[in-house]
Amino acid sequence: LFMYIQQIKEIKVMLLGQRTVWASEDGWLVFDLTTASNLWLVKPEQNLGLHLLVEDSHGSRSPELSGLVTGSGPRNKQPFLVVFFKANEVRLRSIRSAHGQKRRHSKHSKPQRTSQDVMKAEGCNRRELYVSFKDLGWQDWIIAPEGYSAYYCEGECAFPLNSYMNATNHAIVQTLVHFINPDLVPKPCCAPTQLHGISVLYFDDSSNVILKKYRNMVVRACGCH
Repeated sequence: LFMYIQQIKEIKVMLLGQRTVWASEDGWLVFDLTTASNLWLVKPEQNLGLHLLVEDSHGSRSPELSGLVTGSGPRNKQPFLVVFFKANEVRLRSIRSAHGQKRRHSKHSKPQRTSQDVMKAEGCNRRELYVSFKDLGWQDWIIAPEGYSAYYCEGECAFPLNSYMNATNHAIVQTLVHFINPDLVPKPCCAPTQLHGISVLYFDDSSNVILKKYRNMVVRACGCH
């Protein structure tokens, strides 16, 4: 089941985000609409609304048939939009945008990283980590492998939590509470959300050769908890 959220712009649409979900999933679906909200702020006349499209292997389906809560659903489960603006940052963003148009004609101009790129790089993500059993002093009893890519989770779980952060519903609420009152609760933590195992060939205490699969050794995905 694929879900797209798009900004309507005349006949064309601009893709703002997409999610792949299972039919058995339950909870909130979070989309990052920063790109659209920034555009609407600078050019209000281009605010032509949002369009939600749901697709499965048989094609498009209505949100209601896909299990999504719409306007006729329970009040406490209605979709909502969280928007946060700072006046001084908005002015700076508009000024930089104007200067950026002039710099495009310069031969020495370099592509700049967008704020969304920076947020994704600094946000909760999986990082590289290779573990060498020799460095741990385990080479005398582990036959193979010599090491493995374990990875680890690191990054900010700051407001707003973007869709790629795999945030739980609790983390979303905790982030909002922290934003309102930072002294009350801390930010959510970046932690593994999916792990898988590796097979290890080793000597036991009786010098027998054993092949065993150890669970939860490799980080497959990270999220805010």
